[in-house]
Amino acid sequence: MMSNLFSMFDPSTNILNMSLNWLSSMLGIMMIPYLFWLIPSRFSLLWFNILNTLHKEFKTLLGLSSLKGSTFIFISLFTFIMFNNFMGLFPYVFTSTSHLIMTLSLALPLWLSFMIYGWINHTIHMFAHLVPQGTPPILMPFMVCIETISNFIRPGTLAVRLAANMIAGHLLLTLLGSTGPSMNMIMINILLITQIALLMLESAVAIIQSYVFTVLSTLYSSEVN
Repeated sequence: MMSNLFSMFDPSTNILNMSLNWLSSMLGIMMIPYLFWLIPSRFSLLWFNILNTLHKEFKTLLGLSSLKGSTFIFISLFTFIMFNNFMGLFPYVFTSTSHLIMTLSLALPLWLSFMIYGWINHTIHMFAHLVPQGTPPILMPFMVCIETISNFIRPGTLAVRLAANMIAGHLLLTLLGSTGPSMNMIMINILLITQIALLMLESAVAIIQSYVFTVLSTLYSSEVN
């Protein structure tokens, strides 16, 4: 019996006082190079089509004035988050994206680099963003405050959204799974069907949340150009 419901997210595995759970985030680096040595399969062709579609969409969001290759960082970010979200669905694999330290370390440097670039190179444009077009003069000071606050909480909302969605699904799966030993055979069958449906939902959430995180980062980037 777990003393704390959230203890399932604790990095508890350690050897020589080193937490090894975070190594699950690096497993993708070991697996990806094998794709370049294999004969192209349907899976690799499907993956390249997905990447090509993402490239076109991010290019549209960034605008025509964006630099060549600027979509690569967002495609890599999408791949990294989606891989870690899926890794968390396997039993006994550490869910790194359920921790704010992981999601904040992805969101904060991106947002900070966009802000520094924007304020240095497009200062007038950044000031103009603080007052939406058509705002009455009497409301301008309030709009500047509201826009400034909303700008500062962007990395926090990005990080919390991803972590909270990963935690919510895993907690629900754990709560339902822990009731299994006290059920009869009919209820266990219903529980299994429910767990499979929830697992399919979590697989969809793993893709959607990585896509949402990346698209919002792309939109924040397009605002500073």
